[in-house]
Amino acid sequence: MRIGKYSLVNNLIAAPMAGVTDRPFRQLCKKLRAGMAISEMVASNKRLRETAQSRRRRDHSGESEPRSVQIVGSDPAQMADAARFDVDHGAQIIDINMGCPAKKVCNSHAGSALLADEFLVARILAAVTAAVDVPVTLKIRTGVSPDRKNGVAIARIAADQGIAALAVHGRTRACAFRGQAEYDTLAAIKATVNIPVIANGDVSTPEEAERVLSYSGADGLMIGRAAQGNPWIFREVEHFLATGERLAPPAIEEIGATLREHLLALYEFYGPHLGVRIARKHLSWYCKGRPGAEAFWRSVNRVECARTQLRLVGEYFDGLAETWERAA
Repeated sequence: MRIGKYSLVNNLIAAPMAGVTDRPFRQLCKKLRAGMAISEMVASNKRLRETAQSRRRRDHSGESEPRSVQIVGSDPAQMADAARFDVDHGAQIIDINMGCPAKKVCNSHAGSALLADEFLVARILAAVTAAVDVPVTLKIRTGVSPDRKNGVAIARIAADQGIAALAVHGRTRACAFRGQAEYDTLAAIKATVNIPVIANGDVSTPEEAERVLSYSGADGLMIGRAAQGNPWIFREVEHFLATGERLAPPAIEEIGATLREHLLALYEFYGPHLGVRIARKHLSWYCKGRPGAEAFWRSVNRVECARTQLRLVGEYFDGLAETWERAA
């Protein structure tokens, strides 16, 4: 799959998720066969650029290409300026957020709220694509609401304004994350434009990935929540799409080792104190549904020390490995 001049190793992309797709998570997803991983959204407001959070979100040190940064806002000139700034600081692809349904974002007329104003959409896309000489991609939803699915119209605008690839979440702004994602609108979009179209929403298994690609005709897949605590989904989907066969799930030893690697990366990136706190949500995702997870979570969630957090994780996964070995 190509996005502008960049040829991805496959057609699987880790979705941008606020509070999740930081540099450690992006690097882990890429290591486990995501063709690209997009950063957390960065506000286009110039006054917010030098906050600690914004500096971390544009930190791509040691990250493999292509480096994609998502920007969010509603003012065309401000969005263009943000795109230039991020390219100057290492971004190789600019992604525009018109898909986030969060009230905080939509109340500022950004994210998926923009889908209601097609004229403003065109102005923003024209401003950003003219401002930078790197590929610009766009993330949208199927429309404003179930009775106003204007995703096809937005896709036409995107193609006309030089957008290099379009990701479509199979719900409207009004739906947020409720109900099931639908791919009829995405199929209509794919039939309308000649740029790469990427399907997003409710893809959590290799079989679902194959079904969505086949049904919609999409060029690629964007996986978000299903990768939380399960970054192996990218290699599993890649293998299934290539062979039609399920790849064996990771052994418990690999899961424990990967989690420890992830924790160390979080401590290095955020510092040990904040890193321990950021790690807690990842620990809950990695351990969900595993034997003894509730007791382990109650224990590890109170920890403030990185060394203790690592020790408890090691003990928990070593115990799971011993249990599985005895059962075998």
